[in-house]
Amino acid sequence: MSAKQDNTSSATLRAIAVLEIIVRADRPVSLTEVMTDVDLPKPTVYRILTLLEHSGLLLREPDGKRYTVGPRLAHFGAEILMNSSVRGSRHAILQRLVDDIGETCNFTMLDGSEVVYLDRVETAWPLRMNLQPGSRVPLHCSASGKLFLAMLTRAKRAKLLDNLPLRRFTENTITDRDKLELELERIRRDKVSTDNEEYLTGLVCVAVPVLSRDGKLCASVAVHAPVARMSLDQALAHVPALRRAANSMTQTYQEDAVARPRGHKHAASRRAAPKRRT
Repeated sequence: MSAKQDNTSSATLRAIAVLEIIVRADRPVSLTEVMTDVDLPKPTVYRILTLLEHSGLLLREPDGKRYTVGPRLAHFGAEILMNSSVRGSRHAILQRLVDDIGETCNFTMLDGSEVVYLDRVETAWPLRMNLQPGSRVPLHCSASGKLFLAMLTRAKRAKLLDNLPLRRFTENTITDRDKLELELERIRRDKVSTDNEEYLTGLVCVAVPVLSRDGKLCASVAVHAPVARMSLDQALAHVPALRRAANSMTQTYQEDAVARPRGHKHAASRRAAPKRRT
């Protein structure tokens, strides 16, 4: 490998190391914190952060001092999950759930200020709503969306709601901030979220969380149906089945991580960081 190729490789690994730190953080991260983790000089880290920000992979907070995941990186994450090597396993879990419940079930994640559908299995009934993987729905009036809002830290939730228009979609849409906050506290306590004809008139939905191996919320599993076939109470009766499916989904995240070497978390930063002279 030529010296130029070696330098390009090192620069790429450094950028990957910085992205790993930002993605794993549960809050915006400062330049100093990134410097400490990757063990690189301040000018180098600043240059990497600036490049990643300009490419849309990172966003700088309004205070100008901290960085978080940008829209392009969030989109990459959603695309990876939709085309993951374990997608077949997750689709099979949804299919078994639909066979058990008899209504449409979906697998979703939070993407910025919206819910994105990662996968979906339709019921055989002729009356159904057609939403393909990649479709997006609002946070404040969907079962999965309210679940994601409820499970955020209160500071993150408040920041998101401050900029989220509580648009009315039906007569049941919660558009009052205080009432929505009360609903989110209930959901956070029960770990079950509902959509009682709040997004679409005549449609009810129930969602439960899918947790990663370290206990963090990473997705949701939900069932929805027309009220002509299933009332909200009837949908809530399927919560045990939804939770079993969610636990199975958690296992797919663990399977995805098994192949990673034990020291993966900071592997890129160790390879990228030059030896400091003493």
